[in-house]
Amino acid sequence: MPKSFTPELKKRLKEAGCYFERSGKGDHEIWYSPITKCHFVVDQSIKSRHTANGVLKQAGLPKAF
Repeated sequence: MPKSFTPELKKRLKEAGCYFERSGKGDHEIWYSPITKCHFVVDQSIKSRHTANGVLKQAGLPKAF
């Protein structure tokens, strides 16, 4: 099991055209998806594949983990 799903998740988000918008509270980042036209939160250390897939869903992307 990977230590964190975040690096692979960010790679997939960038490939889909999503981008970092600003820092949030604590170790969270606010990203924007042109697919859903919505902002969503990405944690710096996502250890759960369910959470990683949830972020992809908010970005309008299919499950990957």
